[in-house]
Amino acid sequence: MNHNKSEQLFTAAKAIIPGGVNSPVRAFKSAGCNPIFIDKAAGSKIYDVDGNAYIDYVGSWGPMILGHCHPKVVEAIQKTAASGASFGAPTALETELAEMVNDAYPNIEKVRMVSSGTEATMSAIRLARGYTGRDKILKFDGCYHGHADSLLVKAGSGAATFGVPTSPGVPADFAKHTLTATYNDLTEVKAMVAANKGEIACIILEAIAGNMGCVPPAPGFLQGLRDLCTAEDIILIIDEVMTGFRVAYGGAQEYYGVRGDLVCLGKIIGGGLPVGAFGGKSEIMESLSPEGGIYQAGTLSGNPLAMSAGITTLKLLQEEGFYQQIEEKSSYLEAGLQQVTAASPVATCWQRVGGMFCTYFQEGPVNNFADALNSDTDAFGRYFRSMLDQGINLAPAQFEAGFMSVAHSKEDLDKTIAAVEKALTAV
Repeated sequence: MNHNKSEQLFTAAKAIIPGGVNSPVRAFKSAGCNPIFIDKAAGSKIYDVDGNAYIDYVGSWGPMILGHCHPKVVEAIQKTAASGASFGAPTALETELAEMVNDAYPNIEKVRMVSSGTEATMSAIRLARGYTGRDKILKFDGCYHGHADSLLVKAGSGAATFGVPTSPGVPADFAKHTLTATYNDLTEVKAMVAANKGEIACIILEAIAGNMGCVPPAPGFLQGLRDLCTAEDIILIIDEVMTGFRVAYGGAQEYYGVRGDLVCLGKIIGGGLPVGAFGGKSEIMESLSPEGGIYQAGTLSGNPLAMSAGITTLKLLQEEGFYQQIEEKSSYLEAGLQQVTAASPVATCWQRVGGMFCTYFQEGPVNNFADALNSDTDAFGRYFRSMLDQGINLAPAQFEAGFMSVAHSKEDLDKTIAAVEKALTAV
């Protein structure tokens, strides 16, 4: 494929934007090539500035479950934009979308809209700290919750040690309030809680880890966390920025039958526009200003464009058989890839929950971040570049999930399976 215009635009971008991109993974460094610049999208396809078409399994990192530019969502945005894009004041649309979110999540009694998933997780953690009067939080290695200071932390040297910063600019004194544990290791979590008894405000996790590929919770892991948090008066924050309205209408919590005290949601509730939300029990949420003393604010929070796109999107997701279609398409792709990879000498491991999936270049299974790091990232890079050359757009990093949309056709899936068979020969 010809990528001349993308190369020119990347050169121009690097002169004025750090790394040429406004979010690091877009630079394609993990894939060993330069990024493609997108011109437009429709349905299951995206199109770059050089006129190349790609079957898209990134879906703006998850929210495009309807496919790109669904006519009804576009119509809703256009209609709303004609009356104004932002007021910094309340609108009826905010309440309408909030009611839909609350209906989907029985444990969300009150919800506040923000403008990104990072804002949602950052605000939920502040709320948990303020509500409990405790400073420490516990997160899991490999779970990504945005780039707030307290979350850019990796594990320390032992099970009961504090975290250490993973980025310059995060003070060690700040990071020390963050404990990090191994995903799917309930025993380690219990040891950390015991060693810090009465000091941990919250435990935050992705119910399905989508930032180390696609790692489902082990049987009993989520329920074990729920029971532990209840017993120790710790707020359980379930980050559904990626899984919310994706693996089920009620997200991973509906899928696994375990409920958090606070829930974080992302751009799928805005039809892919910049939006996020956090919500939970009324008694906790009422601690937020202006009802309580815990401060959180945002001029663009609840902006009408995102609210109208979100309302339309959630209505479409409620149509009969929607998630069955996602499951059928994902299962079809999985069966085809399993057959292709079984015949290949290349070590691969396919993991999937609903319309989220990942192919790891290792034997697997992958149960945590340490397992994920055993993957052959060089092999992934060669695989990614071959797939891109064949018109298949995957996440440009081994440790990112892929996403199915209802717009993907059988023809798209068959072409993808054939492309994988060819790409494995390049690995």
